[in-house]
Amino acid sequence: MRSAQVSRNTLETRITVRLDLDGTGAAKLATGVPFLDHMLDQIARHGLVDLDIQAEGDLHIDAHHTVEDTGITLGQAFAQALGDKKGIRRYGHAYVPLDEALSRVVIDLSGRPGLEYHVDYTRARIGEFDVDLFLEFFRGFVNHAGVTLHIDNLRGINAHHQAETIFKAFGRALRMAVEADPRMGDVLPSTKGAL
Repeated sequence: MRSAQVSRNTLETRITVRLDLDGTGAAKLATGVPFLDHMLDQIARHGLVDLDIQAEGDLHIDAHHTVEDTGITLGQAFAQALGDKKGIRRYGHAYVPLDEALSRVVIDLSGRPGLEYHVDYTRARIGEFDVDLFLEFFRGFVNHAGVTLHIDNLRGINAHHQAETIFKAFGRALRMAVEADPRMGDVLPSTKGAL
């Protein structure tokens, strides 16, 4: 099974992530940041990843450390669950609309961290959530999962819709990239011989 459990404990946060890449989309989420939980649920549901994330952070300051460290811990769990990457598709992409909003996410499970994040939110906050923190989440994920990730919000008026299309597309792109490629067999999808 391609699963992992990773804990990260700092003076700012205590986070445990349990992840099963071959799940059914089940999610158990308690980060203390409701809108982040809503977005993580999109990853689970649309990526068909079972995701259990329990976090305690210094929310009396703000949500920054909790959101960033959740991305870091999720990235570590993802890298561990993925294993040697033999026989996977490696690349994934998705376009996801939600009413007027449309986002595109493209991922390469390259072993090389890289993030291109092009999102102009129409407002700075969604409820109490600071949308700048999504960049920190994805940066943490990318740096610790070792993936190249391109995120583009192509259009949108409602910031909630913009965020939701990004996370749904991210889940769909992950799902495609981690899938077994029946034509690949037990071969690593790289001419370098390493990912």
